Amino acid sequence: MKIQQFLEHHGIVGNPFAEEDAQSDPVFKEHCIASAYHPTWDKIYGDPREPATAVVFGEKGSGKTAIRLQIARHLGQYNADHPGERAFIIEYDDFNPFLDRFAERLSARRRRPDRVLAEWKLWDHMDAILMLGVTGLVDRVLKVKQPSGEGIGDVSDENIRRLDRHQARDLLVLAACYDHSSAETFKGRWHRLRRRLGFWPIKAWGDAALGLAVTLATLFLVSKQDDPWAWLAAPWPWLVIAGGWLPRLWKMWRRFWIARGIANHVRIGNHAVGQLRQILMNFSESELAGQPLPNKDRTDDRFEMLAKFQGLLRTLGFAGIVVLVDRLDEPHLINGSAEQMRALLWPMLDNKFLKQPGIGFKLLLPIELQPYVDREDREFYQRARLDKQNMIPSLEWTGEALYDVANSRLRACAAKGATPTLADLFDPSVNERRLIDALRTLRVPRHLFKFMYRAFVAHCNAHTDDRPVWKISSELFESTLALYRREQDAFDRGLRAG
Repeated sequence: MKIQQFLEHHGIVGNPFAEEDAQSDPVFKEHCIASAYHPTWDKIYGDPREPATAVVFGEKGSGKTAIRLQIARHLGQYNADHPGERAFIIEYDDFNPFLDRFAERLSARRRRPDRVLAEWKLWDHMDAILMLGVTGLVDRVLKVKQPSGEGIGDVSDENIRRLDRHQARDLLVLAACYDHSSAETFKGRWHRLRRRLGFWPIKAWGDAALGLAVTLATLFLVSKQDDPWAWLAAPWPWLVIAGGWLPRLWKMWRRFWIARGIANHVRIGNHAVGQLRQILMNFSESELAGQPLPNKDRTDDRFEMLAKFQGLLRTLGFAGIVVLVDRLDEPHLINGSAEQMRALLWPMLDNKFLKQPGIGFKLLLPIELQPYVDREDREFYQRARLDKQNMIPSLEWTGEALYDVANSRLRACAAKGATPTLADLFDPSVNERRLIDALRTLRVPRHLFKFMYRAFVAHCNAHTDDRPVWKISSELFESTLALYRREQDAFDRGLRAG
């Protein structure tokens, strides 16, 4: 007997439990993303008008990635409905590029994962978030065909015209430090942004104009002499010319050191010092004086740059920022290790960082980190203030909630006019209460999907196409559940032992 034959008998056109990962689950993305929620959804999502931080711990398969996708989808809809007060979405869920570039800067003996992560600091997280945010914003200002990030919306020409020269300067400085698009050359994209913003570096060209004017004037005076070649053989014309170019050379030297500082201290980037120096030459001394730059190992400059980024977003129609943090256990340097996850995450657990006005961080974290939080000292709690971060210690699912999830997926895959329920698939002796009690032991949606798929396979393998049976028996249900729970317990013991 085929699974599809069994499902079609109940008015189900596709297997609702075939996929286990929300990232690649069409049933969830096309249907359940707007109808199947965890009971704590409202606390995690909050109010887009006032973005707030939420710290969520959940075991594998509990729906952390599904919640991230739901938040992004709902924020996208909110942005479409409120074009003047949108939320700027930053999905900080792929750590590999940042960790790889960070590790490349370390010596070979310091590239062991534990040593790499021991040197990771809060400002590295801030640099990564700014890199994602600035690249997404520049994509939209330049109207690239496939901008990074989803659900943010476009930036209108009218809003771009609202940027004054100081704000244009701020965006260009942020782009020089953090724009990381690979679609164009670094310099070409920056100059395209400069022209888009109408920023013409006239002041910055003053020293070059002075050098050129002194050179031309000196050569003109020499050409008027009786023996110009004798004059050119003397040192003084060249000293005068060199003096005219001295301000330009001094500026180049200063910009080189600024560029070198940025390249050395933005440790998750791969700036070329020469190209960055050339871009910084487009700013005059007064335009860079006193401006925060990420050229030191400290958070102060990054907080100021985040504030500038927020100011730019407000002018461009974004009232707040939502940062979605997920998949902390997936980078290859971490490889599922709770100790490595702790080393990467702990610098981010800082109340000053997490409670910035206008920014909400949604930290969707593996449950393996919860015991480390419980064992921390008073100093950690004073710094992190997790009591103020809408913390959810465990993303738990009741049997009733899982039963609703199963029915929601069945309805999503139902044929037109059909309304199948989970209880319809089983013998009447497996009533709704027994199903709910059984699902409670499975704990999370991923185990629910795996168990149901296994039950379908076991039932269909026990019957032929010629003599089909349309209800899963109580005996098969109980035996399949008992076997799955034994395997689940063994897996959990292996995780704890690891």
